[in-house]
Amino acid sequence: MIPLRDELIEIDEAMSGQTLAAVVRRCLTGASWSQAKRVILGRHVRVNDELCLDPARRLKLGDAVAVRRRPERLPSAFAEELNIRHLDDHVVVVEKPAGLNTVRHPAELHWKQARRQLAPTLQDRVQWAIAARFRRKLHELPRLRIVHRIDKETSGLVVFGRSAHAERELGRQFRTHQVIRRYLALVPGSFSPRTIRSFLVRDRGDGRRGSTSVPGMGKEAITHVEVAERLPGYTLLSCRLETGRTHQIRIHLAEAGHPVCGDKVYVHRPDGTVLPDPSGCPRLFLHATELGFCHPATGEAMHWSMPLPDDLQSVLIRLRHGDHPDQAVPPRTP
Repeated sequence: MIPLRDELIEIDEAMSGQTLAAVVRRCLTGASWSQAKRVILGRHVRVNDELCLDPARRLKLGDAVAVRRRPERLPSAFAEELNIRHLDDHVVVVEKPAGLNTVRHPAELHWKQARRQLAPTLQDRVQWAIAARFRRKLHELPRLRIVHRIDKETSGLVVFGRSAHAERELGRQFRTHQVIRRYLALVPGSFSPRTIRSFLVRDRGDGRRGSTSVPGMGKEAITHVEVAERLPGYTLLSCRLETGRTHQIRIHLAEAGHPVCGDKVYVHRPDGTVLPDPSGCPRLFLHATELGFCHPATGEAMHWSMPLPDDLQSVLIRLRHGDHPDQAVPPRTP
């Protein structure tokens, strides 16, 4: 291995579109292509503050590439064993760890298995787990069909269809709001129970998703919010989705003045100011704790619940004792 030192590379227009291997090789004087790839596969490189093991990743303008002298630990989302809660010929229900994309981006669907293993999605890992359980090859299995997804940094219950009939029937249940979906979210301040209704657009004016007041624009989003627990300076919320728009809970709570603790996106107000987050959460405190639907083939009512994972439980234990890492004053209820 060639000698390494900590370096940070901001991707400019000249480097935009190049592969990660090309950029790493450029910053390592005298390195060969194989050496640059070994540095990446050896867990020495982060892209936008996330470990990246894919030498062929194409970089975009504004990306930040960090080369580290010491190797990073493999993310737990890649290493820990998946907990499959239910599996039959039509559906599979699984507990998704935080830090894992639910499905692969359409531009990556052509990737071969060797490259997918460098940056696996939940969909990949579930299929691999099923193949290992039944000692089957991947091409012998029915493909996993996407009926919903949750954010990368959100943990919780996810269902995939395993047949065309399941895909259609589960899709119908999601569209007609028959699926039970409940999330736990921690927010700063004292929050009162309410139902939040708005129309969401992809760009609220600053490049982020948000609600609009323009008549006829956006998609209706409805979140029913109850209080699960009150803590010193914080509220643990139980959020039931009636609709399932992208980032719906995060947007609704942030626009109410109480962004989800650990959120890095919706703490930004449209005027550019940032809402404080004194919680010290290690990641987004959002967890899909409950999932229920009627089985697409039998019609049987099915229901699962999943407790908070250890990292979020630790945050609650600390906050219950009034231990705040930052003494910044949390926002008040508007």
